[in-house]
Amino acid sequence: MIRKLQALCPAFCTGILNSYSQVFFSDNKWFAGILILVSFLDLNAGISGLAAVVLSNFFASLIGFNLRHIRLGYYGFNSLLAGLGIGVYYQPGIEYYVLLVFVTVLTLFLTVAMEGVIGKYGLPFLSIPFLISVWMVTLAARQFTSLIPSEHGIFMMNELFDIGKTSAVNTYSWLNEIPLPYAVKLYFRSLGAIFFQYHLFAGVLIATGLLIYSRIAFTLSLLGFFAAYAYYHFIGASIYELSAGYIGFNFILTSIAVGGFFIIPSWYSYLWVLLLTPLVSVLVTGTHTLFSLFQLSVFSLPFNLTVLLFLYALKFRERSFLKPETVNFQQFSPEKNLYARRNYLDRFSRMPLTPVMLPFFGTWKVTQGHNGTPTHQSDWRHAWDFEVESDEGVPFSGSAIRREDFLAFNRPVLAPADGTVEEAVSDIGDNDIGSMDLRHNWGNTVVIRHSDQLFTQISHLRKDSVRVRPGNRVKQGDVIGSCGNSGRSPQPHLHLHIQTTPYIGSATLDYPLGHYILHRKEGFFLKSYEKPEHGQQVSNIEKLEVLEQAFHFIPGQKIRCRVSQPPGSGADLTWEVVADSMNYTYILCHRTRSRAYFRFDGHIHFFTHFEGKRNSLLFYFFTGAYQVITGFYKGLQVRDRYPLSLLNSRALLVIQDFIAPFRIFMKPEYCMTYLSLTDDLTDPRVQLHSAATVRIGRREVRRIGFDFSVTREGIETFCVTDRSKTEVHLHKS
Repeated sequence: MIRKLQALCPAFCTGILNSYSQVFFSDNKWFAGILILVSFLDLNAGISGLAAVVLSNFFASLIGFNLRHIRLGYYGFNSLLAGLGIGVYYQPGIEYYVLLVFVTVLTLFLTVAMEGVIGKYGLPFLSIPFLISVWMVTLAARQFTSLIPSEHGIFMMNELFDIGKTSAVNTYSWLNEIPLPYAVKLYFRSLGAIFFQYHLFAGVLIATGLLIYSRIAFTLSLLGFFAAYAYYHFIGASIYELSAGYIGFNFILTSIAVGGFFIIPSWYSYLWVLLLTPLVSVLVTGTHTLFSLFQLSVFSLPFNLTVLLFLYALKFRERSFLKPETVNFQQFSPEKNLYARRNYLDRFSRMPLTPVMLPFFGTWKVTQGHNGTPTHQSDWRHAWDFEVESDEGVPFSGSAIRREDFLAFNRPVLAPADGTVEEAVSDIGDNDIGSMDLRHNWGNTVVIRHSDQLFTQISHLRKDSVRVRPGNRVKQGDVIGSCGNSGRSPQPHLHLHIQTTPYIGSATLDYPLGHYILHRKEGFFLKSYEKPEHGQQVSNIEKLEVLEQAFHFIPGQKIRCRVSQPPGSGADLTWEVVADSMNYTYILCHRTRSRAYFRFDGHIHFFTHFEGKRNSLLFYFFTGAYQVITGFYKGLQVRDRYPLSLLNSRALLVIQDFIAPFRIFMKPEYCMTYLSLTDDLTDPRVQLHSAATVRIGRREVRRIGFDFSVTREGIETFCVTDRSKTEVHLHKS
């Protein structure tokens, strides 16, 4: 029981903080602290809100609700709002606190219910549980004679003096005397009203916290509110609607939700904030008129309706999915959502679901590419022909009279991807050199189904070499036949194209190949999801066992780290490779609780996302081994890009945050260079060097260097040079 409580305690405490910051779609602890302070500007409201959060999370834990949702504050923020609301309206007493307990339970149950009802459509429940709960309590409390209405706000100076003595009163008076435009004061008071604090001081504190949490969210709050203010003047509506209860906060919350939280911040999201402003206005006016009949406040109802209607409508799009683009993996920060999404698009946007490899071993030359002559035209223009050339640049040895003189003839042909064989022809004879069989255009051919609308066709195979039959399952890299000279083929070569139907000779599909190596005189180049061009020498990535063993991390493995440089710093760390319930794989540092998420596609190791401390050893390993191919090519440089938030200085990042939806001026880049391979069968050793740099234009503002020494035992040493040098020994078990 004690261990169980110890395990729950961190999640419980974090859940209390996040319950406050979740009101603004945040998990920022500093922002949460400011919001707690704001809530206690009314003592009873602050106590009630905190009690409601604690009770809500306690009951959620006791019943056994999702621990992650408790930690994120999902089950607490609606109860917080309900507690703040009734804490403002009623004076404390025994009857009041008994009511608070049951209001909290009601709000929790409504939260879980809304999570199930609304959540099944992939929509957030927002603050709907709070609205239902507070409306029910307001209506019911009219019959509760023991509840005493609060005099909150009537004696504001006395209340502030009780909280912060003379300094609080002086600060409040100074703020109210600042000669600010009415619209600005109304903005701050509307911000404060979100936490039921209807004065300038609370709004300034929340605006400060909002600025700390997110520059994008802060600018969106300004855009949403002042767009509404301008619209009310334009349409001739009464500004009283914005100041009555300061329900203008509906525009602020809608702007943040649509402009940067549920939608990736961009020109399109900002435009939709402006377009939705009249809709929010209509809902504010309409619901305010309707609810006034029952003497109820609409609170955040217009915000809830607008956001839910908009997000639900986006689910019915059939095109233009990026205008605007919804957030798929929520990171509780508009900046993080934007930077992570841009980084994903830079790295993986060209990666289709099925990677197609080259269908051969070794290095071959593209003798006819897409739109090539004479045969790759019209419906068959998206195709490749490959041949093997000698060091002298010719495709044969000897007299070139016999088929066997050509270097490609009889070489193994491989399955380009996993799939099922649809067609297999193997009985067509091979042509003599210079002649062609126009009757059987494709010659001996294999067609493989990889998905419902993705097939590969490999043609001109050698007679009787095809090893597969229709219905056979094949794995990527399985030998399916040999290169021949059948069909329309004057000399031995291999034909490959991709199509959407299972028939030999179907129209070709413009589809890239997966990862491959481009061989040039000046060196090697990694190509990912591109299309080889005429005249290029290409090969698959040929795995080197020591690199694959070193950078292929398998769930359950433990990695022991010992820092040996600087001398005397020998700290021991243990990392563990973990696969979570969503099948995401990551390396976990038990000491810092940091996580480095990764993926391995069989040839390349990618780190994808980091959570935790930026000064931890795992962070440096994540940064230095951001992308590693498991083949060795001397001089090869593997380049990639980091998320903007990963390496940049705080000051520069703050400036970038303000304009990030419109322009990115910083470039955090990764480059790994393959230095040397000691080709010793008993003790092979690979030396790699990588660098993480940040550039503004052509100016380099930061650089971190990394050196890896890899042996049969794994990564022997990992050195980091960032102001000082750190050397680490790693061992997997």
